[in-house]
Amino acid sequence: MAASTDHAEVPVLAPGHDYGTVTDKVSGVVLSKETPKGWLVGFGVAFLIVMLMLFSLTVLFAKGVGVWGLDNTVAWGFAIVNFVWWVGIGHAGTLISAILLLFRQEWRNSINRFAEAMTIFAVANAGLFPIIHTGRPWLAYWLLPYPSMFQLWPQFRSPLLWDVFAISTYVTISLLFWYVGLIPDFATLRDMADNKVVRRIYGIFALGWRGAARHWAQYARASLLLAALATPLVVSVHSVVSFDFAVSSVPGWHTTFLPPYFVSGAIYSGFAMVVTLAIPIRKFYHMEDFITDRHLENMAKIMLATGLI
Repeated sequence: MAASTDHAEVPVLAPGHDYGTVTDKVSGVVLSKETPKGWLVGFGVAFLIVMLMLFSLTVLFAKGVGVWGLDNTVAWGFAIVNFVWWVGIGHAGTLISAILLLFRQEWRNSINRFAEAMTIFAVANAGLFPIIHTGRPWLAYWLLPYPSMFQLWPQFRSPLLWDVFAISTYVTISLLFWYVGLIPDFATLRDMADNKVVRRIYGIFALGWRGAARHWAQYARASLLLAALATPLVVSVHSVVSFDFAVSSVPGWHTTFLPPYFVSGAIYSGFAMVVTLAIPIRKFYHMEDFITDRHLENMAKIMLATGLI
C-alpha cells in the first residue's frame, strides 16, 4: 500500500535539526568568507538591469512621458501598471509576517525574513512611479503638504496624493516590522562573527540584545503590536491603490468592486513572488530542510483561494 501523504505528516522542519543546527546553517550562509560564483552572476545580471533602468529614466526625463505611448484613454498606462504590480508583490511580506503571526502559524518562520525583505524592495520600487510618472521628479515635493508662502497646497482629492500617504505609511510600518524581527538575528551574527569590524556592525544593529527573558518579552509585545498595525494596512493600502481607477469617470473603472479585487490580487501576486524566490533560494543555498514542501503547499493553497475570487 502506498505511504500516506497526509498534510499533518509533512514537517515544517526536516528531522534531525535543533536550534543549534538551524543557527549554524543559516548563519554560515551570511558569514561565509567566500562569495559563491552564482551570486556574482546574479549580481551582474541585476546590475545590468539597473543600468537599463537608469538609461530608460534618462530618456524619459529628456523627452517626456510621451515615450511611454500614453495615447490610450482606456488601457492602463505604463507607470500605473508597474506601480500596481510592485505594490501587489510587496504585500506578501506583511501578510506572511503579520497575519500569520497573529494566527500563530509556525510555518511562517522559514520564509518570513526574505518575504519581508521582498516587501521593502518592492515598495521602494513602487514609490518611484508616482514620482517619475509626472515627468518632473525634481518637483516631487509638490505632492507633500509643505508650508508655502504662495499657499500652494496639494490636491487632496487626487488619488495620486492618497498613494503618497499610503505608500509612505506602509513602508514605515514594514521597515519597522522587518527590523524588529531581525534584532535577535543581528545578535546571533554578532556573537558568531570572527571579524571585529563585522562584529561591531552587527552589534550596533542588535541594540544590545542579550537574549534575556525581559528582551524576549518586549520583543514579543513589539512584534504583536506592529503585526496588529500592519494587518489592516494590507487591506487599506491596496484599497487606496485601487482608488486610482475606482474614482475615475471611465466606464468599467468607476466601480466599488475594485478595492476587494485589488486586495485579493495583491495577496495572490505577493505569494506568487514568494514562491518564485523560495524555490531557487532553497536550491542554491541547500535549504530544503528548512523550506519544505509543506511551506510550498501552504502558499499554493493561499494562491488557489485568492485566485478563485
